[in-house]
Amino acid sequence: MNHNGNNIESRLWGAADELRANSRLKSSEYAVPVLGLVFLRYADHKFQSAAKELAGQGGGRRKVGPVDYQERGVLYLPDAARFSTLIRLPEGTNIGAAINDAMRAIEAENPDLKDVLPKTYNRFDNALLKELLKAMNSIPTDIEGDAFGKVYEYFLGQFAMSEGQKGGEFFTPTAIVQLIVNIIEPYRGLLFDPASGSGGMFVQSARFVEGRKKNPNAELSIYGQEKVSETVRLAKMNLAVHGLAGDIREGNTYYEDLHHSSGKFDFVMANPPFNVNGVDKDRLKNDPRFPFGLPRADNANYLWIQLFYSALNGSGRAGFVMANSAADARGSELEIRRQLVEARAVDVMVAVAPNFFYTVILPCTLWFLDKSKHKTVRADNVLFIDARHLYRQIDRAHRDWTLAQIEFLANIARLYRGEQPEELHDSAKLMAEYFPDRKYADVLGLCKVATISEIEAQSWCLNPARYVGAATRAEEHSDFREWLEEQNEELEALNTEALELQERIAENVARIVG
Repeated sequence: MNHNGNNIESRLWGAADELRANSRLKSSEYAVPVLGLVFLRYADHKFQSAAKELAGQGGGRRKVGPVDYQERGVLYLPDAARFSTLIRLPEGTNIGAAINDAMRAIEAENPDLKDVLPKTYNRFDNALLKELLKAMNSIPTDIEGDAFGKVYEYFLGQFAMSEGQKGGEFFTPTAIVQLIVNIIEPYRGLLFDPASGSGGMFVQSARFVEGRKKNPNAELSIYGQEKVSETVRLAKMNLAVHGLAGDIREGNTYYEDLHHSSGKFDFVMANPPFNVNGVDKDRLKNDPRFPFGLPRADNANYLWIQLFYSALNGSGRAGFVMANSAADARGSELEIRRQLVEARAVDVMVAVAPNFFYTVILPCTLWFLDKSKHKTVRADNVLFIDARHLYRQIDRAHRDWTLAQIEFLANIARLYRGEQPEELHDSAKLMAEYFPDRKYADVLGLCKVATISEIEAQSWCLNPARYVGAATRAEEHSDFREWLEEQNEELEALNTEALELQERIAENVARIVG
């Protein structure tokens, strides 16, 4: 995401947000219809480009038709659905009804989008829609197609920020996703996200493949599952905006395995909801997706972790976001974590600073699993990276990583795996500072390779700070707010442990009493 105030994304958002402020609509009511217009503008751009290529190819009895566009990966747009038609609607026309009809016409010609596109434009005032169409029409027609995808992602992020906690359910910050992608390296194969939100994991995986001069639709097969129907529609629009094909289904992943995931996928990526309670574990008994057993705690973190693990095939890799407390949770969760480590599946752990997410300020941890690690020289090792002190400050409340920082962190994992580091995004300066010999070495306060024996000695804790150490104590506590948030996270973990102990005591008492 580009933060230059003069770019297309921010200018368009400024115009759209000003119009929202002058309407009677809540952000949640405004978001999907506006994203629908971004989608429509992009589809029109692709359609017009294809139309120029196809001009003159018809003739005789054969006319250029929908199939010709679809063969090029382009949505066919009937006349009523073209942006040029909508922008020229005469005064007095019911623009909301016209846009609704345009969306229906697109779905009729493109069955994969059936019931996906928004059709609530009749709730908008005519004047507001006219201004929105003008704003979208201001996107230059000579930009690369991916620029439209970046506009869509930018709007997703801004809506997530304005939506608060609900926004976190459908949007994962781009920098977090990019690091996950760069560490698991999804070059080719079946890609699965069982908590797919708006599809950001798929989009960044496709960009990773494109950056290696390959066609993502030829290299990747995309599968997703998401329980919220509106979010499923956002994901399908996001894929279409980026010219991607995928199978995204609506369903509750705890209870429904719609893609028959066990042992199937080459790559699994996800940002699941943290610390969910109330999952009905009786419905999960004998489910093969939980090979290490069900946690006793009323917390779904270790259900998700096993869902990701079990979906991998014998050589699969997974990367996912997880609450910090999961890395050293006690009781039955510790037992599951021990089994994961002893199975040689845990490969890399990355600690992330607070304020990367729009909806919560707490830090998080990125987990990386590798089902084939047991066959390698690093079978008995786990790489721990403490990235809490590496970030770019966007504003007072938000942080991310630069592309150079993302590449640098991924390069640590590459060196650990014996792979060559990449230098596509100016990470050379950081690499020269920390790894001048271009070979992996532990760096105090940054990274450490720990053995399974060392992890066992730490009660199977997977918190990077436990292993990496701190470069200087002053640096560790220079940001009081960050330190306080870390203490609060530790308190939450202790409270969780206390509840587990309370449950165990109650179970034992009940057993003794009979």
